[in-house]
Amino acid sequence: MKTTLDLPNALVRAMKLRAVHEGRKLKDVAAETIRRGLAQPEPPSKPIRHRVKLPLIQCRHTAAPATELTADKVSGILLKQEAQWLQ
Repeated sequence: MKTTLDLPNALVRAMKLRAVHEGRKLKDVAAETIRRGLAQPEPPSKPIRHRVKLPLIQCRHTAAPATELTADKVSGILLKQEAQWLQ
């Protein structure tokens, strides 16, 4: 079967050199290389985890005691802020 692949120049050059050194056709070297790659066992799938770096905001105002922000508290703060904006 014929197909067209867009391969990096360096990779094609390396396959051509191997074909010349081994006295083989480029298509045979390419097919063998692809077969060997496909024969490799697939690594176990791992869940993709992305770490998000959040900005660190340092507050100079220390009058308020440190409190834990829960989802309910944040929601309340945002609702109050939105109400102020709409006034």
